[in-house]
Amino acid sequence: MRVTFIDDSIPFDGYSPPSQPLDGPEKLFASLPPALSMRGHDVTVINRAAFPVTVHGSRWITWEGERPVASDALIAFRRPELLDQVPVAGKRLVWVGGALADLQTEAARDALERHRPRLVFINKAQQEAFANPLGLETSVNEPGIASAYLEDDAMNPAEPPHAITTAHPLGGLLWLLRLWMARIRPEAPTAELHVYSAVLDKAQLGGAVPPGFASIIEEATAARAYGVVVKRPLADPAMAEAYRQARAHLHPGEPGDVYGFTLAESQAMGLPAVARAANTTVVDRVADGQTGTIAANNTAFAAATITLLNDRLAFDRMSANARLFKRGRTWAIAAAEWEDKLT
Repeated sequence: MRVTFIDDSIPFDGYSPPSQPLDGPEKLFASLPPALSMRGHDVTVINRAAFPVTVHGSRWITWEGERPVASDALIAFRRPELLDQVPVAGKRLVWVGGALADLQTEAARDALERHRPRLVFINKAQQEAFANPLGLETSVNEPGIASAYLEDDAMNPAEPPHAITTAHPLGGLLWLLRLWMARIRPEAPTAELHVYSAVLDKAQLGGAVPPGFASIIEEATAARAYGVVVKRPLADPAMAEAYRQARAHLHPGEPGDVYGFTLAESQAMGLPAVARAANTTVVDRVADGQTGTIAANNTAFAAATITLLNDRLAFDRMSANARLFKRGRTWAIAAAEWEDKLT
């Protein structure tokens, strides 16, 4: 089958996840085309890639490159109006890999009405939250997990122990830093909290950051005295190694989180999580009491974190459960399930 993908966000390609940090939606788009190509499909990807490349048989062309004249299936990523960019297609689909707001602009509504595509969501909660005023066909296909997070290497937690957070600076990180300083660090006095944030890393190096980050930058600076270390985000192989050495993935959660991408990756590695149930996506990623803790309040969040930092046996139990329960979702499986949606 001839399958065409299209995205107009940022420059990246199918080789990017192992070589540069990407947000969850971009990782999805980088991962599915090669997986489908490896199942025998003729796959072309149109995006802002700097150069044309071929990744496991999938052809990535630049935005200005020569586009296919026909496709059996055209998949627009996030934005329905991208369906207008390829004139001839059989099945038209919109892969809703981001916020539902992408479907609610005037241009998106017009494109949905004209093309009446099938909408493919990345989880059930996202599908159920969409009002679907046009009565479009919808389905769910959960993402796969990159191979870097599925290696068989055992966890190797470092000493002194440390926790990791990948929380957005404006998405609950301020709450987490204050809880760490007030309640967690006093009970785990040698522990560190490693904060992976491009914005905060840029700020600590003296770079200019967007307005609105002053409070969190000030708090992160003060938190250094409490073992908080700001780090730049890493590509998948290096991030997997960072998870391998940690004792907990702390996830404050935010209402707009559409999937919990980093939670899925760290859980597959075997890293227990402590998370607030900001929405159902977090609950779907973590098996409460088995692969981590869904904390109902500040006291429960702090207590669960302290236990994982101080009690190696508790960590080992949850880590083993996470590796057992959360490692099965490969991109090969996700691609096989996508085939039913393309016909």
